[in-house]
Amino acid sequence: MAEDKAAKQSKDEKQASKSAAPEKNDKLDAKELQSQVTKLKDQVKDLQQQLSDKDDQYLRAEAEIQNMNTHFKKERAQLLKYDGQDLAKSVLPVLDNLKRALTIEVHDKNGQQLKKGIQMVHDHLISALKDHGITEIEADGKPFDPTLHQAVQTVPVEGDQKAETVVKVLQAGYQLKDRVLRPAMVVVAQ
Repeated sequence: MAEDKAAKQSKDEKQASKSAAPEKNDKLDAKELQSQVTKLKDQVKDLQQQLSDKDDQYLRAEAEIQNMNTHFKKERAQLLKYDGQDLAKSVLPVLDNLKRALTIEVHDKNGQQLKKGIQMVHDHLISALKDHGITEIEADGKPFDPTLHQAVQTVPVEGDQKAETVVKVLQAGYQLKDRVLRPAMVVVAQ
């Protein structure tokens, strides 16, 4: 019986030591799990920050693309608006020569027919230019405007003339829509 008691006591001690060991192991496992949870939370925060940064970069890139598209559309509209500007500048001297030819006095029948043909060419050219938004700048008798006129000469005010008024146009000026292709060369009363 004493042996049974001793064996039982030994058995109880073994069980106690076994149940104490799992408590230690449980404490270690809990600390380890807490450490892993903390690491995972840190990873989640880091990933959330990275996602937020990528979202911000994406939105900025998208805004930049929209700005570029808007800029390109405006630039394209500007180019289309003033399409033909170089051609018009090249044609203006031809128009000037036609106007000069029309100022010549002719007295014979052949000269009059030639002048009539020049007038028709002049009128068709003016019509074609107007169809494309190119118009002559009105200058004669108008107030001098340095954005539209180029003063080549000044003369004293005579009679009913007003100061700073265009009294003579030496060369017609033209504009394409709202852009001056060539300012009118004028004489201004001072």
